[in-house]
Amino acid sequence: MQWETVIGLEIHAQLATRSKIFSGASTAYGAEPNTQACAVDLGLPGVLPVVNREAITMAVRFGLAIDAQIAPLSVFARKNYFYPDLPKGYQISQYEDPIVARGRIDIDTEQGAKTINITRAHLEEDAGKSLHEDFHGATGIDLNRAGTPLLEIVSEPEMRSAQEAASYMREIHRLVRYLGICDGNMQEGSFRCDANVSVRPVGQAEFGTRAEIKNLNSFRFIERAIEYEVERQIDLIESGGKVVQETRLYDPDKDETRSLRSKEDAHDYRYFPDPDLLPVAVTQADIDAVRASLPELPRQKIARFVTELGLGREEATTLANDAEVAAYFERAVAVHPASARQVANWVMGELFAALNRDNLAISASPIKAEDLGRLVERVTDGTLSGKLGKQVFQSMWTSGRDADAIIEAEGLRQVSDTTLIEVAVREVLAANADQVEQFRAGKDKVLGFLVGQVMKKTGGKANPALVNELIRTEIAR
Repeated sequence: MQWETVIGLEIHAQLATRSKIFSGASTAYGAEPNTQACAVDLGLPGVLPVVNREAITMAVRFGLAIDAQIAPLSVFARKNYFYPDLPKGYQISQYEDPIVARGRIDIDTEQGAKTINITRAHLEEDAGKSLHEDFHGATGIDLNRAGTPLLEIVSEPEMRSAQEAASYMREIHRLVRYLGICDGNMQEGSFRCDANVSVRPVGQAEFGTRAEIKNLNSFRFIERAIEYEVERQIDLIESGGKVVQETRLYDPDKDETRSLRSKEDAHDYRYFPDPDLLPVAVTQADIDAVRASLPELPRQKIARFVTELGLGREEATTLANDAEVAAYFERAVAVHPASARQVANWVMGELFAALNRDNLAISASPIKAEDLGRLVERVTDGTLSGKLGKQVFQSMWTSGRDADAIIEAEGLRQVSDTTLIEVAVREVLAANADQVEQFRAGKDKVLGFLVGQVMKKTGGKANPALVNELIRTEIAR
């Protein structure tokens, strides 16, 4: 039997507010356990939550970026369940009236672009964290995360492969970072995903029974987890078994999913409007103000890099994938707009290699974008050869000086004086008569050797293109 995979994702993006969604406690990562949980987060008697306005603005920002509907009135609800890291015995979330609904986003697949519809994006608070590693025979509870603002982004079940799911997750990840509403740090839990996976015979309209894979925080893991789960479900059905609705965890060490608990339905949570929180009203003026502040979005930037700067789509995508990298690239190009492709090559080549080697983010680069732009200008205007340019780059990286200062201090200006280079060419040809005869006999590869000898004689400063031309001219005489 031929099987079709059906996947929907629920992405949890931690909003980049300084305080929690219903209290003034800090959201900073890495504090000692239970030092950032106030009375509201702990659910102590008599406390009242107050919604964080910035969280509302960030949700609207996301909604506009995915061309969704922004609810003029959205309601917070209590989602009731009992778990050790949920101090109130319920989670404040949104159910029937989410703030964002019916959006869409395009993803890249092997078959081309595909639109994935987004059912809703709603605000909610995070729970705490259970700690098992440091306790023998017991579990510790850290409530620092309790009350941290989350935007839960729920897709339609329109993805048909693990690769599509990973592409969708990457696209949302890139978008929330561009919008400045989430730092996207998966290791710290700022961006994670639950995958709902089912299979059905090809051509069947009805969905199969789904399993939910919880807390996937890696693009690689989401692919591996879904691929395993699809194979597990197909094997189970074909052997006469039945898939049960449940929550599963992915174990990356064993590369398998395993059952965690039975999966609840919405009615099991006994949702009802939170009586302590008023409905959230978003006016058209609010929406217009947020819309005016939206940045150029990733796909818009990629298209502009291709059409206006002449980059290939792959280059444009690489540079636009991270907002800070894109901003660095554009500042460098502004110095020498005619050399956008050369700047792109230097950013993706020398700069990326140096950043990776020293484990630095681009924001910590010792070479400013404008200085890299001027270095590329010196290479394209013939002041430096490509080889000398790389030498100057390394000096810039370690010294902090700009290209012009290094060129002058170290006497690295490329020699383009025809008379001086002709002298070196004649000397090299006279000393390598055998290679000259080989070149005349049609062995073109010898030319590289002769060019290298001239470059060596001139200390690497001769213009390679001019050297090449002069050697050919001299031999032809």
